[in-house]
Amino acid sequence: MKVTYNWLKDFVEITLKPEALANRLTMAGIEVKSLEEKGQDIVFEAEITSNRPDLLSIIGIAREIAAITGKRLKEPKIPGITTSAKGSNFPIKIESKKDCPLYTAKVIRGVTVTSSPDWLKKRLELIGCRSINNIVDITNYILFTYGEPLHAFDLDRLSAQGIFVRRAEKGERIIGIDAQERILDEEALVIADSKKPIALAGIMGGRDSEVIEATKNILLEAAIFNPALIRASRQKLGMQTDSSYRFERGIDVQTAQNASLAAANLILQLAGGRLTLAKGAGSLKTKRKLIRLEFANADRILGTIIKQKETKKILENLGLKTRLAGKSALYADIPSYRQDLTCEIDIIEEIARIYGYDSIPKTLPRVIPQMASQETRDLVALTKQPLVSLGLNEVITYSLINRQLLSGFSEEEKTSIIEICNPLSNEQEVLRPVLIPSLMKCAAYNYNQKQACVDIFEVANVFFGEEDKAKEELHLAILLSGIRPLMLEQGVVKDSVGPLHLKGICEAVFEKLGVKVYEFRNSEHAGRINILVAGENAGLMMKVPSQILGRFDIKNQEVAVMEISLDKIFARANLSKKLSLLSRFPAITRDISLVLKNEIPIKEVLTALKEKGRPFLAEVKVADYYRGKQIPPGCRGITISCVYRCEERTLTEEEVNPAQSSLRGLLEERFQAKIR
Repeated sequence: MKVTYNWLKDFVEITLKPEALANRLTMAGIEVKSLEEKGQDIVFEAEITSNRPDLLSIIGIAREIAAITGKRLKEPKIPGITTSAKGSNFPIKIESKKDCPLYTAKVIRGVTVTSSPDWLKKRLELIGCRSINNIVDITNYILFTYGEPLHAFDLDRLSAQGIFVRRAEKGERIIGIDAQERILDEEALVIADSKKPIALAGIMGGRDSEVIEATKNILLEAAIFNPALIRASRQKLGMQTDSSYRFERGIDVQTAQNASLAAANLILQLAGGRLTLAKGAGSLKTKRKLIRLEFANADRILGTIIKQKETKKILENLGLKTRLAGKSALYADIPSYRQDLTCEIDIIEEIARIYGYDSIPKTLPRVIPQMASQETRDLVALTKQPLVSLGLNEVITYSLINRQLLSGFSEEEKTSIIEICNPLSNEQEVLRPVLIPSLMKCAAYNYNQKQACVDIFEVANVFFGEEDKAKEELHLAILLSGIRPLMLEQGVVKDSVGPLHLKGICEAVFEKLGVKVYEFRNSEHAGRINILVAGENAGLMMKVPSQILGRFDIKNQEVAVMEISLDKIFARANLSKKLSLLSRFPAITRDISLVLKNEIPIKEVLTALKEKGRPFLAEVKVADYYRGKQIPPGCRGITISCVYRCEERTLTEEEVNPAQSSLRGLLEERFQAKIR
């Protein structure tokens, strides 16, 4: 959008130098890309965002300058015009009010088409618009002044006295004022006489009805068209004009009315003639928008206190009418040309722009701790985060399944399976009470597609119940299978999955959800491990036996699966977080390598060490795990890492060594561990 310094001064008093004005406009959100001196004037080129069609005009930018500088906008005074004849026999028909909410026409007879006066030529040429003749130049001048595209038709070159706003017929043709012929379809909106299209609505006029030197009578058009329709049409036709640029962003009724009247006055002044018809079709009504602004909200969001009187002045300088709503708020009456203002936050942004972002003090944001959401959907999203980050892929499978696939996964003596009365096939005969069989089928399919490994999970409801009392429960199931390469410093190592991998994944989920009290305990069923949360059985993990793998046609693969009830887990979730400062003092780490019997739970060992190592033992964890020739049967080799730290000072060897020795003694005496 190009404007000139002197043209703006017609509508607002400007005391700032051009460079300073450009900076103020840019800081208010209207980026001035360049300044160019041309003769006795300065041309500004501004970047206008798509949500501000009101700024695609000289008056629109002048209004912003008035608000920024605190000056008064010089609203143009447009005198009324009385028609010299009745034109009720001139029809204007709109096919669809959605396509064209408003169409106005003014007929001016006896005009003289000639070259424009120098002042008009100069203004248009400064902003890159070529002068044609006085009638066309006036429509362009009003276009840039008001932001409303106008078009003048040679009335005597129309086929009949009437205007029809309609969709084009398929294959209909029109030659534009650029001498290019275009073939139209039913999506194009045209202005037509009784026989043919005379203009592409909102885009370009037709050559057969353009104003030429011999023109004596004109029809002046001002209208409002559907922005989406104009955008789609000009894109399909590969066109871009000053008119379409504005129509596809939206124009309000009042602007169209004012621009039409201003153009008619200027034509009568510069080209002579008399107005014989002023007629319109469509609606002139606009929906009034009132937005309530709470002063406290503005102060809170902007981080500063702006006086109510100043807030009111800023909004009124932008053309918004205001009225107080008690002492704490006001109502802003939004003018029709500000289509971008729809809610309170938009009003606050306007206040910030005009007040000046550089006038708002820099402060650190205030952080208000809030309780984390305990909604099920939010907890499900949190559950999925560690799973995805660990490389698992989510799958979605059918809730209906073959009963035979449940054997080995569903304890039918404890669970009543819900049957489908009229199943479409054996594959869909029951509602699944567990998710694992569905993941097994998914794994079998992937192996048939030559996948090397399958790491998947599913979050879904399972179904069970007795007679007509069906129940649903949200479950998480995980399946790990295959051999994956690990890149280590020593080279590439092949890693096959097992229950320990599932245990680590499960612990990552529990940590994310803040579940503290849980336990992994061997089941009475061989090969199964029960997952207990706060003493309640919440799920299981297992290495799938070969006979079950054969049922799913999975060969030469090891598969580990896990399934837990998320309903039981979420009941124990605690998302509150406690933040603490990092210690300023270094830690001391000591490792203990030992041989431990298989039946002794490592969690019990770690808990005992934490109790024994107080107050300096800050962390204890398993650093390494080994089974091999060096380890006796029925045992495993473990390395436990102990981290010692004091929050008040740096620990010494004399303090750490006795503590480490006591931990070794505990392992030997209580757990019969052999220290290596």
